[in-house]
Amino acid sequence: MKKLPNSKIAAFAVGQLGWAILSGLISNWLVYFYQPDITAQEAGQTLFVPQGRVLLGVFTVIGAITALGRVFDAVTDPWIASLSDRCKSSSGRRIPFLKWAAFPLAASTVLVFCAPVGQTSAWNVVWLSVFVFGYYLSITAYCTPFNALIPELGHDQKQRLNISTAISLTFIVGTALAYVAPVIWGLLEGSMGRVSAMRLTFGGMAVLAFICMLTPVFAIREKDYVQSHPTEGNAVSSLVKTFRNRDFRVFVGSDIFYWIALTMFQTGLPFFVTSLLGLEESMSTIFFVAMTALSLVFYLPVNFLTRRFGKKKLVLAAFFLFAAAFLYTSFLGRLPGISPVVQGFVLVAAAAFPMAVFGILPQAMVADVAEYDAGRTGENREGMFYAARTFAFKLGQSVSMLLFTALATVGNGGGQGYRVVACVSAALALVGGILLFWYDEKKILKSMG
Repeated sequence: MKKLPNSKIAAFAVGQLGWAILSGLISNWLVYFYQPDITAQEAGQTLFVPQGRVLLGVFTVIGAITALGRVFDAVTDPWIASLSDRCKSSSGRRIPFLKWAAFPLAASTVLVFCAPVGQTSAWNVVWLSVFVFGYYLSITAYCTPFNALIPELGHDQKQRLNISTAISLTFIVGTALAYVAPVIWGLLEGSMGRVSAMRLTFGGMAVLAFICMLTPVFAIREKDYVQSHPTEGNAVSSLVKTFRNRDFRVFVGSDIFYWIALTMFQTGLPFFVTSLLGLEESMSTIFFVAMTALSLVFYLPVNFLTRRFGKKKLVLAAFFLFAAAFLYTSFLGRLPGISPVVQGFVLVAAAAFPMAVFGILPQAMVADVAEYDAGRTGENREGMFYAARTFAFKLGQSVSMLLFTALATVGNGGGQGYRVVACVSAALALVGGILLFWYDEKKILKSMG
C-alpha cells in the first residue's frame, strides 16, 4: 500500500479541526448558555430552562440532559464502530461515514443553542433534549470512523505518532477557536442582543467546521492507503472481544478519570474566570488561546521525549501535573498580592505541558494496542478499539456533567461550588494516573517489533 504523504496527513488533520470546533462549542458554552452565572445574566443572557437542582433535588436540567446525551452517545459508539468495521463500500470502510455525518453534526450543533421559546419553558427542555441527542449521534458517526483511520493510515509507529501529532494540533486549534466565541459575540451584541449574537457566532463557526470536515473526504482515497478487510460479527461480540485485552482495559479505566476531570475543568473555565477571578468573560478566550499557544511550544519536546522515555511515562507525568494545576485553580482569587490576571496566566503555564501530552499520546497508545491485538488475534477491529475507548470515556463525561452542574451550586455564592469542582478534578486526575501504572507498554511495543 502507498505511504500516506505529509499533504494527506494535513488534509486528514483538517477534518479533526472541523469537529474539534463543534465539540469545543458544546463542551465550553452549552452549560454557560443554559445555566448562566450572575455575570452572564446581568449581560442579558436569557434563562431558557429551569435553574437549580430541580430534578430529585440533586440534578439540574442541563446536567441531566447532557449526561443522558453522553450515555446515548456512549451506547451508539459500538454500533457505529461495528457498522464501519463491516462496511463494504467501494470508497472504503471509513470515508463514507465522514461524508454523510458532516452536515448533521454541524447543523445539530447550531440547533442545540436555538431554543424556540424566549423564556423559561418546558418546550425548550424538549428542544434541547432532541438536538443534544442528535449532536451526539452525529459526532459519533463522524469521529469513530475518523479515529479508526489513525492506525490504518499510519503503517508504523513513527507515522502513527506523526498523524497523532497532526490531529492533536488541529484539535487544540479547533478548541481554541471555539474559545474565541465570546470575542466575536461581544462585537455583535450591541446591534442584535446577546442571545442572537451568540447564535450567529456559533452558526458561522459551524459553517467553517463543515467545510473542514469534508476536506479528508475529497482529499484522501482511502483504499490507496489502507489494506483492510470488513470484519464479521455484531457490535456486542466485537466489543466483548475488544475489552478482553487487559492493557486496553487498564488504559480505558485511566482514560475515564482523565476525561471526567478534564471535562469538569473545561466546562468550569469560563466560570473560574468570571466568578473566581472577577474578570470579563472574554478573558477566558485570552487564557485558553495563551494555553493553546504555549502547549504548541511543547509539541516537539513531547515527540522527542516520547522516543526517549516512551508514551506511558509522559502520560503519567501529565496526569500529576494536571492534578496540581486543577488544585491550584481552587485557590484562584484568594492569592494575596497577586493580580487576578497573573493568577490566570500561572494556570495557563501549569496546564500547557500536560495539555500537549494528552493531545498527542493517548490516540497513539490506542493505535498501538489495536495493532498489537490485530497481530495476536488476526482481526482488524480498529474501529471498535476507538469506539470502546470513546464508549468508556463518554460514560465518564456524562458523570462529569452531573457532577459539575450539581457541585457548581454548592454554597451560597462567591464561587464556592467552582472551587469544589477544581478540587474534585484534581483528585480524579490523581486516580487516573495511579491506574495507568498497570499498563504494560513494554510488552505491547516488543510484540510489534
